[in-house]
Amino acid sequence: MKQNKPQISILGCGWLGFPLAKKLLSEGYSVKGSTTSEEKITTLLANGIAPYQIALTEDGIQGPIADFLEHSEILIIDIPPGLRKATLSVSGKTFVAKIENLLPYIAQSSIKKVLFVSSTSVYADENRLVTEDTFPNPDTESGRQLAEVELLLRNNPNFETTIVRFGGLIGEDRHPIKMLAGRENLDNPDAPVNLIHQKDCIGIMLRIIENEVWNETFNAVTPDHPTRKDYYHKKAQEMNLAIPKFASDKPSSEKCISSAKIEKVLDYTFIINPL
Repeated sequence: MKQNKPQISILGCGWLGFPLAKKLLSEGYSVKGSTTSEEKITTLLANGIAPYQIALTEDGIQGPIADFLEHSEILIIDIPPGLRKATLSVSGKTFVAKIENLLPYIAQSSIKKVLFVSSTSVYADENRLVTEDTFPNPDTESGRQLAEVELLLRNNPNFETTIVRFGGLIGEDRHPIKMLAGRENLDNPDAPVNLIHQKDCIGIMLRIIENEVWNETFNAVTPDHPTRKDYYHKKAQEMNLAIPKFASDKPSSEKCISSAKIEKVLDYTFIINPL
């Protein structure tokens, strides 16, 4: 390991957290990683990641959370809210409660910086260009709880927090066209797509850590925004899938997420154009 690089704990070594951990290791960082799965402990260990089986619940934390945080300076929180099917009318704050249970452990640990993986779902689906100055007004339960957690972390005096709001996540093994192929009457044919590739997610988080850019909020999507209809028709043809059909009898949302701040403040150039 290279000298003078802080140890990092990644809470959630899943689709994004696991390759991020491997990239950080390759850059000389010492990495602890958590998983809820006992089977994945071996995988983490085999890749040089110090493994911890930890599960956050509304009632508390299962697993050695204090040991997981011990001696680390940076904590990356990359766990999904798990509220895709919930609506704003659903009572309770499941995800918020999980993070509230985590906060006292962070405060008592060596953690000085928190990098929180959030989502552009904290913004309402409105017809506008969205920047980091746009006030979050989520219209989904997942977005609402993410926005509340952002405030909890940002307002905590025990550590500095940077928030990255990713758009739709895609990668070599993950693409929304696989779910949309062949479907009919899809909404928003003229809406701009707001997507980002896994490799750029990792590149952006690495840049934040290396440049020590804390107490910031970033929107992170690929700068190009073709319409949903054009984009998914193109991807269906490229992957030899059934062309999805869009309804054109309703107006499309024009919510377009800007990544200009990432390009300016982080001096970041996107690696992959998924479009």
